[in-house]
Amino acid sequence: MQTLLNIGIDGVAYGMVLFIIAVGMSITLGLMRFVNLSHGAFAMIGGYGAALLTREAQWSFWLALPVAVLGTALLGALLEALVLRHLYKRSELEQVLFTIGLAFFLIAATNALAGPQVQIITLPPLLTQSVDLGFRTLPAQRLLVIAAGLLVTAGAVWTMARTRFGIWLRSAVDHSDTASTLGIPIRTVQCASFAVGAALAGLGGVLGAELMPLEPYYALKYLVLVLVVVAVGGMGSVMGSLVAAVSLGTVETASKYLASEWGSLFLFVAMALMLAWRPHGLLKR
Repeated sequence: MQTLLNIGIDGVAYGMVLFIIAVGMSITLGLMRFVNLSHGAFAMIGGYGAALLTREAQWSFWLALPVAVLGTALLGALLEALVLRHLYKRSELEQVLFTIGLAFFLIAATNALAGPQVQIITLPPLLTQSVDLGFRTLPAQRLLVIAAGLLVTAGAVWTMARTRFGIWLRSAVDHSDTASTLGIPIRTVQCASFAVGAALAGLGGVLGAELMPLEPYYALKYLVLVLVVVAVGGMGSVMGSLVAAVSLGTVETASKYLASEWGSLFLFVAMALMLAWRPHGLLKR
């Protein structure tokens, strides 16, 4: 029983990190129809930014976190406005080739500027202390990850369903010409959506640094996991991505606890079964 509880809490924390990173890609891919394989690089950049600010500049974690996320969002907006917007009407192959090339460029730049070593984010005492859950003690940082994942879920669902921006985004994707005729600022919506996706990736990179160590090949190392979450959850589905991330995160954690010698085999078996059962996404009809 103790082992099952440990697997459950660690799996949820790991799944929440995957969800925070993947939900931006799910929206970009599912709603904007843009294949962005450099998405993991934004998570890496956010994590690296927070690590450098807390370690080198001696900033407080609570100040470095929003600055790193905002910086990642601005970089995403800049890349979208200058380069990526020209790829929206191009084929999926061209989008894949360009964005994977961009990921390799960012990896090389990160390695040259910061070196190959793992980056450590200096946490405040509040997050380094342990919290007694009764059946085990857990670092407070993991509870922050779980809380952040729930807040991101609520915010994303509310934005897409209840706000004018969500209506604009769905209109811009489904009927861009009509939306433009009605006065919806298509370019602003596209750029803002991409920036928000980059910001969420950066947030996941910062909060998940303990579970997914920051190093130059982070962008490619965890790209497969993010793509698996998006595929299983269903492109554009926030709740589907959440269910997929937590489920697959729990499977991955259980395999490490119970059969570490098998690596990630069980994760990909679970992925195959879920896709065979719900090929369009867990919560999509």
